Amino acid sequence: MILTADYHTHTPYSHGKGSVYENAEQAKKRGLSAIGITDHGFSHMAFQLKRKKVPALINECRQAESALGIRVLVGMESNILGEEGRTDMRESDYSSFDLFLAGKHVAVWYASPKDYFTYFLGNFVTDKLRRKPSASLVRTDTNAYIHAIKNNPIDILTHPNYLCYADMLEVAKCAEDYGTYLELNSKKVHLSDEELSKIVAKTNVRFVIDSDAHNSSRVGDTLLVDELMQRVAVPKNRIDNIEGRFPSFRLTEWKKTHG
Repeated sequence: MILTADYHTHTPYSHGKGSVYENAEQAKKRGLSAIGITDHGFSHMAFQLKRKKVPALINECRQAESALGIRVLVGMESNILGEEGRTDMRESDYSSFDLFLAGKHVAVWYASPKDYFTYFLGNFVTDKLRRKPSASLVRTDTNAYIHAIKNNPIDILTHPNYLCYADMLEVAKCAEDYGTYLELNSKKVHLSDEELSKIVAKTNVRFVIDSDAHNSSRVGDTLLVDELMQRVAVPKNRIDNIEGRFPSFRLTEWKKTHG
């Protein structure tokens, strides 16, 4: 399996170790044609991309692209802020970015006190105490993903079910309807084999494989997903960043129609 592009990597603009150039250089060494620089969104409490640094990020991405001859996409891994599906990438930010990723994270300024109590604390306690998630928590998590997909031109949903307990079959159906990709994350698998098998069998949602690299040495790494695909039969023709293929991204289409 040959990766065409790695759309989820981090740099010191949040808490990655490799610079924009180092990540892009590693991508080129691995034979990739494109890389996404996708640092954590503005609402992350500890490791956020700062708005005032976005112009510098854009400049670094364009310089690396020119020097190395591969596509270097300016992206962000935005945070889902609660059950209503708000993210910390606003419509006014779209013009600055090529790539819109979104996922659930822990240390985030959430949308409301209710979201701190349910979407953050409910998931955190359930995870730490290894409890079975309540039906209301599953409903909250599922709603957060679905509303985020419906209300934002999200390109890729990152590390699905990381520290949350959504009904991912319903989320995948929504992602299929709206054209958002589900990520097969090679840093850590969060979907169970059973969940992924059901998603593959019962939907036509499409996937991308990403490294979620926080160090340039891991850019383009697919080992964990390679092992996953030995257990779960994910059709390669539904993975759109391998074998020379490139995804069709929602943010790009949104900007074409709203520009």
